[in-house]
Amino acid sequence: MATKKDYYEILGVSRDATESEIKTAYRKLALELHPDRNPGNKEAEERFKEVTEAYEVLSDPEKRRLYDMYGHSMSESSFSGAEGFGGFGFGTTFSDIFNEIFNEFFSDTRRSRATRGEDILYRLKISFLEAAKGVEKEIQVSRTVVCNVCEGDGIKPGTRPIICSRCNGTGQIKQQHGFFSISRTCPSCRGTGSLIKEYCHECRGNGFVNRLKKVKIVIPAGVDTGTRLRVQREGNAGKNGGPPGDLYIEIEVESHEFFKRKNNDIICEIPITMVQAALGAKIEVPTIDGKEKIDIPPGTQNGTIFILKGKGFPDLHTKKHGDQLVTINVEVPTNLNEKQKALLREFEKLMTEKNSPKQGSFFDWFKQYFNN
Repeated sequence: MATKKDYYEILGVSRDATESEIKTAYRKLALELHPDRNPGNKEAEERFKEVTEAYEVLSDPEKRRLYDMYGHSMSESSFSGAEGFGGFGFGTTFSDIFNEIFNEFFSDTRRSRATRGEDILYRLKISFLEAAKGVEKEIQVSRTVVCNVCEGDGIKPGTRPIICSRCNGTGQIKQQHGFFSISRTCPSCRGTGSLIKEYCHECRGNGFVNRLKKVKIVIPAGVDTGTRLRVQREGNAGKNGGPPGDLYIEIEVESHEFFKRKNNDIICEIPITMVQAALGAKIEVPTIDGKEKIDIPPGTQNGTIFILKGKGFPDLHTKKHGDQLVTINVEVPTNLNEKQKALLREFEKLMTEKNSPKQGSFFDWFKQYFNN
């Protein structure tokens, strides 16, 4: 007995093909191989049987599951073959197939399907501190809503639509070409089967109007520029009873005059005097939560970084806070008067290598390098 071909191979689809892809592949092959188009062609007839059998199995979720597990080793009784199933049987004529394809396609166009409304994108600026602490905002959004005068049907109150005379209210126009029967959407009523005689004055027959709505937005702590927040069902109205879309808030965080953000850490630079750096000091630094004291040890160098644990931004997901990194900027005095200059010269005379170890090490290296 000859080995049966793989059903997926027969239809020319992959093993992860969707139901729609399987149906499309079958219809294409069925139209090409149907005996009505190939009278007396035994090869086409056999292939049509194969294609039909493959489609019967793969179009049925349970049969497909069993076939994927066991292949053709499954009992033949599990699959009913090319006849008697709910798709196109072998006794189906070519025109039946053609009509079903076109009627299904065009019937979809005339149905009034409930359609979800479009989403709205709103860009919102907030301050650095609002992003760090979270804030509630009220915004005004322009969106489409169902017209309250005609309740969305676009018809002037007190009037009724009239039946389309071109399609007699069916929404479809049928054309016969031999044994081909083609249905297409009526161009006059666009598939609705009716025509509006008088349009609603408020929406001009559209069924929708633009309105401003105030929406309260809760912005969580930790957002950053580019963060998008979703507010469900606050977008444009849906059509034919469909649900409204969503409102997306895209955040833009304004820069701060003192703080900078890196991931969830906050970076700031604190200036101190040369004397404070040399002798040590206690200083106050600002944070997003208020003031914090830092001990500056004697001999602190320019660029030294002190870390304030947990004083950064909270993570949007884990809520764990970052840190605040305080960079010390030792400020060299300027605009000195003569007395100050004299004191600094006297101070310099008292300096030893112990007071500037880095400078001493550098010049020792410098001399050795050029003496070689």
